[in-house]
Amino acid sequence: MPMPRWRLFRPRDLGSQADRAAFRTLHTASLMTSALRTGLNVRSAERSVRHLANLLGCPAVSLTDTSHPLAWHGRGSEHAAQVGPLAEKCVADGKTSVHDHREFPCAGPTPTPPTAQPGCTLRQAIVAPLTVEDSIVGTLMAFTPHASAALVRATDEAARWVSGQLELAELDAARTTRMEAEVRALRAQISPHFVYNALTTIASFVRTDPDRARQLILEFADFTRYSFQRAGSYTTLEDELRSIERYLVLEQARFGDRLGVVLRIAPEVLGVTIPVLSLQPLVENGVRHGLAGKDGPGSITILAEDNDYEAVITVEDDGVGEDPERVRRALAGDESMDSIGLGNVDERLRSAFGDEYGLVVETAPGAGTKVTVRVPKFAAGVYS
Repeated sequence: MPMPRWRLFRPRDLGSQADRAAFRTLHTASLMTSALRTGLNVRSAERSVRHLANLLGCPAVSLTDTSHPLAWHGRGSEHAAQVGPLAEKCVADGKTSVHDHREFPCAGPTPTPPTAQPGCTLRQAIVAPLTVEDSIVGTLMAFTPHASAALVRATDEAARWVSGQLELAELDAARTTRMEAEVRALRAQISPHFVYNALTTIASFVRTDPDRARQLILEFADFTRYSFQRAGSYTTLEDELRSIERYLVLEQARFGDRLGVVLRIAPEVLGVTIPVLSLQPLVENGVRHGLAGKDGPGSITILAEDNDYEAVITVEDDGVGEDPERVRRALAGDESMDSIGLGNVDERLRSAFGDEYGLVVETAPGAGTKVTVRVPKFAAGVYS
């Protein structure tokens, strides 16, 4: 029987030297991305500076704000305390520049004359600005025995890449702030409609059924605690549905047998993360606008299904329906048409997951309303 032949995979099987260099560069850049997307601070600088040193291949690298060091990696750490003036010069002229050892001497900040300690090879510093929206927020410094033209260009390009990540961090922060403002607006929009009706309903049971009134008060307290919590822009589907159940218990106390509720939830999707208060307004819309104006009983049906890498949630009522044009204008941002925040929810879903994840509304006068929400089970940067 012939002996099996084994093939040894050598580095060249993984591509050319240029391919491997490109891979290493991209891999190093990816290691810095998550840190820099939190903005320029001590923690992100400390997590990024080592990778920048590896990327540039120089003995030492420092990240600073506009006047103070944030992190240093490599040899010659005694120079870290001297980078402030270099950063200030870079902020003043706004250009990548090369500085001689005399501007960051080993013997201290102002030796006379400037000297170098034996064994110190950091003879020049390349200082490149980090910009966000045309404002310099810090610098990237590369320390080296000799500032070649190639290293100067590489440092400048690395600074541009870092600046791009910092700009994305600013956009993320702005998006979060905007979403929090939209949630606050939605809470203010919901509260007057619901709180008055809930308290009136509870009051009606105080004399006739004190035990039920007590239970409704607890449901109301839990509902408002969730609805008006300030922490975080995201929650789990399980927590959102639990709050919706409390809301529906209170509304069933008000409507009695006129309001039927059907819940069918796949357990696999309970842990999916969604923007806070992204389903509650849809259910309230069904109760307030769909069923409140209907003669006779009506029902709300809430389904949450597992669909491969997505969760699909539908909120459907068999109420009076709505003019499709009015819904279209509400989703397009016309606040005069958006009495319950459909546009707000749609925009927050799209901001969180992408434009393909907006609301889908099916309705017509007399035909009820069905709203479908698709959300990915996992999305980068989205967590409760």
